[in-house]
Amino acid sequence: MEFKKFALLILVFVLSSGNSFAVETNRSVNETKDSDQQISDFSLSGFGDKGKKSWDLAGKSADMFNEVVKLKEVVGNHYAEKDNINLTADNGDFNKISGVVHLENNVVITTSSGAKLTTNSLDWDRKQQIVSTLDKISLQRSDMNLTGEGAKGQTALKQMELEKNVRLDIEPLDKQKGKKQKIVIICDGPLEVDYEKNIAIFNNNVKVETSDLIMYSDKMQVYFIPKKEETNKDEVNKDQGSIAMSSSIDKIIAQGNVRILRGENTSFSQEATYTALDKRIVLTGRPQIEIYQTENMNAAFRN
Repeated sequence: MEFKKFALLILVFVLSSGNSFAVETNRSVNETKDSDQQISDFSLSGFGDKGKKSWDLAGKSADMFNEVVKLKEVVGNHYAEKDNINLTADNGDFNKISGVVHLENNVVITTSSGAKLTTNSLDWDRKQQIVSTLDKISLQRSDMNLTGEGAKGQTALKQMELEKNVRLDIEPLDKQKGKKQKIVIICDGPLEVDYEKNIAIFNNNVKVETSDLIMYSDKMQVYFIPKKEETNKDEVNKDQGSIAMSSSIDKIIAQGNVRILRGENTSFSQEATYTALDKRIVLTGRPQIEIYQTENMNAAFRN
């Protein structure tokens, strides 16, 4: 078989989504039994209505089939108004018909606002701007680390849903003590987290553990302080508006079979609201409190 060196640029067609794309191939093409063509330095670009590049996809090599392009050492980018997203993986499949990119092995998504997602496999739907996986994921940002199994969300990681085995580790700064404190929240799942609205909703067998209490419930809504309220407005990076959640908790609303352990005391209720600033808890719905007194109670009844 004969290797032919070439540089080829093809403007292909307009996709059903209204975006056009271009394919670039360099170096060599080799026809084999396994694939129609083998290409080195493969790249694919997509453009919006005004001709502005909206995404691109590249691989060190590519095997061309009728419906699928198999890539090695994949690099993809999604260009948004406020946040650019970069995707990398050892291997990937690009479906020519659906436009979906399937990534495998050492999959990493990073955003210009500082979020980083790692997993073993991922589907990137460019048209819907959605990423999804059935594997374990880790989503890191600043002093927050979120892990779980099975995830679906926006490509920019602004909104995410985790199916099961959810754990959130947070290390916010305790301004009163002048040091970071550790907060861990776990649940069976699912979890819904919205980084723009600064809320995370945990479901089923939820447990939150802080330095001063442990709280259990069926469901828990955790509200975070917006990033721009923590920082001097003159110092805020305008590009960070896409993911505004900080690691500092504003309040927690626990619902259903609430149980709170605080020191040696235990309280029960159907709902509880915990405010982080003053560490105050308000119980509603048949509240009960068990208090263990360590002092000698007989002293209070002496004549």
